[in-house]
Amino acid sequence: MIHQAAAQIPHGINYTVGIGIPGSLDATTNLVRNANSTCLISKPLKADIERLIDRPVQLRNDANCFTMAECHLGAGQGYGMVFGVIMGTGCGGGICIKGEVREGPHRIAGEWGHQAMTPDGAECYCGNRGCVETLISGSGVENTFFREYGQCLTMDEIVAQARAGEERCKKTFNRFLDDFGRCLGGLVSILDPDAVVLGGGLSNIDELYSEGIERVKKYAFHDKLHTPILKNQLGDSAGVFGAAWIGRTAV
Repeated sequence: MIHQAAAQIPHGINYTVGIGIPGSLDATTNLVRNANSTCLISKPLKADIERLIDRPVQLRNDANCFTMAECHLGAGQGYGMVFGVIMGTGCGGGICIKGEVREGPHRIAGEWGHQAMTPDGAECYCGNRGCVETLISGSGVENTFFREYGQCLTMDEIVAQARAGEERCKKTFNRFLDDFGRCLGGLVSILDPDAVVLGGGLSNIDELYSEGIERVKKYAFHDKLHTPILKNQLGDSAGVFGAAWIGRTAV
């Protein structure tokens, strides 16, 4: 894919390579850690790709890439501190302050998906229980529905049937909205960002911007919360744009 893209660039023009992954590089070992795609964990992905293409690569967390792009080109433009959320198969986040992504010394800044919310909750791949990711990611909601009802439904099916009035799906969807409010409300209380931008497949659920926001207000530590909770503007391309920007630092 890198070679195919590079072939479209006029000869003699330099280019950089940036890649977003659902995890991060350990600052000491340069091995992948905390990856939702668990096959990447403890692998030298950056070094392997650099060896294959014989040029530098910048590799960053996909939520950081998403947040970077939305702050430069999308819904986060004009805000000082933005918390970017990816809610899809997993759940991740990134923090952008005045146009710069904050990674932190452990490169885990914004990783709210692995804040343990319920000690007796579902087991997460990270080793803890009841993480945010087990509560409000697509896979987390699907797994909970299967455990409770013994039936495999996708998140899209759960949402559609909840809207149609199916009682089990209504209960599951209502809990999802409440968990969203509790998880994000607590985070807003800690960071107090200027704006929150939602991305990932679940960001297309309209109820997040009505009932979901009301639940955030319920759980946040302020009785008149006015933090904008915004839908992304760049869609599935956001992470790609962000990775490209981050790739420029490899020059």
